[in-house]
Amino acid sequence: MRTAINFLFPKFIWNELTRIFGICLFFKFIFFNLIWCLQTTFTPFSRAETYLSAGFMALVFLIPYACFRLGKVQMALLFILDGLLIVNLMYLRTYYTAIPLASYGLVGNLSDFKASVYDSLRWSDLLFPLSSLFCVYYYRKQMSRKPEGIKGFYKRAICKYMLLLALFFIPSVALATFKGGFKEAYASLRYNANMHTCDTPMYTIFGSLLYDSLQSQEIYTPKMDQEIKSWLSVHPSYKPLPDSVGRRTNLVVILAESFESWALGKKVEGKEITPYLNKLIKEPATLYAPRVLTQVKDGRSIDAQLILNAGMLPVSRGTYSTLYPDNTFYTLTKAMKKINHAKAYLLTVDKKIVWNQNIVARRFGIDTLLSKPCFRLDEKVGPRRKLGDASFFRQCAEKIANNEIWKKGENVYLQCVTYSGHNPFKLQKELQQISFAGDYPQKMKDYMILANYTDRAIGKFIEFLRSRPEYAQTLIVITGDHEGLASDRAPICATKAGKEIVSDKPFTPFIVINSPVGLKYNEVMGQIDMYPTILNLMRLDDYCWKGIGQSILDPDKIPFSVGSQMNVEGDMDKVPAQELERAKRAYAVSDLMIRFDYWRRAPLN
Repeated sequence: MRTAINFLFPKFIWNELTRIFGICLFFKFIFFNLIWCLQTTFTPFSRAETYLSAGFMALVFLIPYACFRLGKVQMALLFILDGLLIVNLMYLRTYYTAIPLASYGLVGNLSDFKASVYDSLRWSDLLFPLSSLFCVYYYRKQMSRKPEGIKGFYKRAICKYMLLLALFFIPSVALATFKGGFKEAYASLRYNANMHTCDTPMYTIFGSLLYDSLQSQEIYTPKMDQEIKSWLSVHPSYKPLPDSVGRRTNLVVILAESFESWALGKKVEGKEITPYLNKLIKEPATLYAPRVLTQVKDGRSIDAQLILNAGMLPVSRGTYSTLYPDNTFYTLTKAMKKINHAKAYLLTVDKKIVWNQNIVARRFGIDTLLSKPCFRLDEKVGPRRKLGDASFFRQCAEKIANNEIWKKGENVYLQCVTYSGHNPFKLQKELQQISFAGDYPQKMKDYMILANYTDRAIGKFIEFLRSRPEYAQTLIVITGDHEGLASDRAPICATKAGKEIVSDKPFTPFIVINSPVGLKYNEVMGQIDMYPTILNLMRLDDYCWKGIGQSILDPDKIPFSVGSQMNVEGDMDKVPAQELERAKRAYAVSDLMIRFDYWRRAPLN
C-alpha cells in the first residue's frame, strides 16, 4: 500500500497538500473495494486492473488541486465522490452489483423505500466522509500558515501530472486490449461464475457506468441473432401433461414480498411461523417446491413479474421495465386471454409509476391495474406506512365480492402483489400475533414476525376464494418475489440460533393450491421454471411461448438452477457440463432478447 502511494504521489513531484488530497482519494477507492470484497470475493485484489483503475481515477479526481490549486473545488469533489461510493455500497448490499447507469434517473422511486435505504447503511461507510473532513481540516490548517489562493495553471505541475496519468492509463488500455477491448474484458467478468462481482472493484464504478453506456449504444447484429436462435434450438422441448389431468380456467398469482422458504414448516419455541401455509402444503391437491432459487436482479419485484409471467430472465444491468417498457412480450396473461378468454387484473398497493408498472402491465396483457389510490389506507405497516397485507387482501376480497373485479361469468388472471414483507421487516406491535423470547438476531426475529403476519393475511384470502363457486376451476400460485435477507443472511446464519433455523441459500417457495397434480418437489428449481410449470398445470399447451425455463413436471428436468449471481445450486453430480453452460448462457440470451426486442423482430405464431 505504501509503495503504491509513494509511486502515485511522490514527494519530488507533489507538494504536501497535493499528496494529502491524492492519498485520500486513493484510500477511498481501495477502501470501497475492500468493503465490496467483504460482501463478495477478494479476487480483485490479486488483479493489476484494480490498482491501475483506482490510481487512474484518483489522479483524475485530483485535477482541481494538482493542476489549478482549486482547494474548495477539490474538497467539494471529495464529498461528491463519497456520496457516489456510499450509495453504490448500499446498492451492493441488496443487489450485489453497482448502480446501473439508467437507474440514477429512478431516484424518485426511493421515496417509498426510505427505511430500506437507511437499513443498507453501515458504520464503516462513515470513513468516506471522515477522510474528506480530515482533508478539509488539513487544508485550512495549511492555508492559515501559507495562503496559496487561486494561482491558475501550473505548467510544470501539469506536465508531471500528465506523465503520471499516462503511466496508469497506458497499462490499463494494454490489459484491456489484450482481452479484446474494455467492453469484452468487462463482459467476460459479468458472465463468469467466479468473477461476476469483480467488475466494479477492478474498473471502479466509473468503469461500470462506461460499460453501461457502451452497451446502450449497441446495434443488433447477425451474430446476436444467431446466438439467440442457437440457444433456443437446443432448449428442452415442452412436454404437455396427459389428457386425463384436469383443467383450470382461472389463475390467481400471489407474489409475496421477500418471502423465503425456510419459514415454512418451522416451529420456533413451539410456535409455527406460518401455520396456515403449513396446512396448505400438506393437502393432497397442493404442489409444493420449497427450493426455488432466486433469479431476480436489479429490478427485484418487477423482475419477478417478468420471470413468472413472461418466462424470461432479467436484463444484465438496470431494469427492463424502465429501459424497454414498450417491448413485445409473450406472457401467461396473454395465454390465458387467448385460450381461456380471460380478463386480467393486477392489484398492488404501490403507485403505478414505481418501476413503470403501468406501462409494463399493459405490455404484459393486463386489462385492469388497481394501485395505491384504489385501496383504503386503513392499516399502515412498517416504517414506510404502506397498506398492510391483511387489509390489502381483505380489500381484494371485497372487490371480488362487490363484482368490481372477477365479474360473474369471467375467467380471470388475477395477480396480487404484497409489500409488507419489504426490508427492514418492521411490524407494529398491535398487529403482531407471535413473539419470541430467545436470543435471536433482531433482523431474523423481525422477519419471522412479519412472515407470520403475511401467512395469516394470505390464509384468510384463500379461505375467501374457497368459498366462491369459481374455486373448483381456480389454480392459486403463492411464491416469494425474491429472497429477503440479502446481505443480512451470512451474519444471521453465523449465529447458533440463526444457523439452526434460517437457510443459508436464497430460496423462495413455489406453492400451487388446488393443483391438478399434487406433488412435493424437493429438488432445486429456478424461478424461471415456474412459468412452464404453470403452463403445464393450466393446460395452456397450445400457447406459442414456453419460456426459458423447464417445467418441474418434466421427468427429464435436471434438478439444478443458476442464480443471478452465477451461483449454482442443486445436485451437481447429475448436471452435464454442457447443460450447466447452457443454463448460464440463458442470462446473456434473455438479456439480448429483451434489449433488442426480439419478439418484435421474430414474432411467434
